[in-house]
Amino acid sequence: MSRPLDVLTEALNQTVILKVRGKREIRGTLRSYDPHLNLYLENAEEIHAGNKETGEEEHTETLGNIILRGDNVVLISPPS
Repeated sequence: MSRPLDVLTEALNQTVILKVRGKREIRGTLRSYDPHLNLYLENAEEIHAGNKETGEEEHTETLGNIILRGDNVVLISPPS
């Protein structure tokens, strides 16, 4: 049985998708983390979902290398 931090260790150097406070989604390469779930991501980008009703398509905004404070993280989706 895996523990949550074991899953993060397996996800190191791979692309993860994060949901953070404010209903935002961020995708990037997980380079490191600490026990507080502070995350260091490289090549991070914010994903803006499209809206079918208005015809708006999904697009991304480049963030670069970021450190994300752990208390902002709602969900981490490791690679499948």
